[in-house]
Amino acid sequence: MTTVTVLGLGPMGHALAAALTAARHPTTVWNRTPGKENGLDATVAGTAAEAIAASPLVIVCVRDYAVAQSILDAEALKGRTLVNLSGGSPRQARAMADWAAGNGIDYLDGVIMATTDAIGGPDAALFFSGPADVYETHRSTLAALGENARFVGDSAGRAAAFDASLQDMLWTSMSGVVHMFALAKAEGIAAADIAGEAKALLGFFPDMIDVLAEQVGSDRYPGEYGTIGSAAATMDHVLDAIRARDLDNGVLSAARAEAQRAIDAGHGEDGFGRLAAP
Repeated sequence: MTTVTVLGLGPMGHALAAALTAARHPTTVWNRTPGKENGLDATVAGTAAEAIAASPLVIVCVRDYAVAQSILDAEALKGRTLVNLSGGSPRQARAMADWAAGNGIDYLDGVIMATTDAIGGPDAALFFSGPADVYETHRSTLAALGENARFVGDSAGRAAAFDASLQDMLWTSMSGVVHMFALAKAEGIAAADIAGEAKALLGFFPDMIDVLAEQVGSDRYPGEYGTIGSAAATMDHVLDAIRARDLDNGVLSAARAEAQRAIDAGHGEDGFGRLAAP
């Protein structure tokens, strides 16, 4: 069983270390604030360098790349594999990979798409990117963190790019959900009364994602499932209702402006996927 070091014992780092020890990997842990190792069957190191020296595979899971960089000891890491699960942007991931390569460190960048209680189980999804041979060397060990671990490509920034793209959809959608509740409330509709209708409406969403993916992937944008022009007209009706209630209209106004730019460019009869084109 591969010996593993975990740097950072916040809620997620603690969950990662617990999953590794549950899978019987000898685990060394370190955290800047002592006492976070409670409940772990792991060796506690006194310093980050000491923890790194204990294992050929080092996982860092802290607040962000800047914090990770501040605690990593390049000399101690030389010849080892570093897996960064701190989360950040594709640009930051590529910069970290360049730093690692310059110091003789094998590097994998990773993203956790799961809550702490899912780590180590069938519902934990993780993305990893970096050199394929490095991933293959440690694949079985990393699988202890979650059964849905996926290698998404050789580019170090690819896992972070997956994460940023998916989070883009998630938080734009979440903003739409809370705005729906705000508009409904202003119109005298209880949240409980509209929640079920919203879920039913979104039943088409997985199929629509497939339709838009086909349009974007093929660079063809037929309007058979709805045109940008018709979507713009619907957005105008909704914006009228929002403005009448003096609610914030920034998100939908931005979407409407994007649609208008496509219409002005002669794409009003194209499918909605055209908005993803350069």
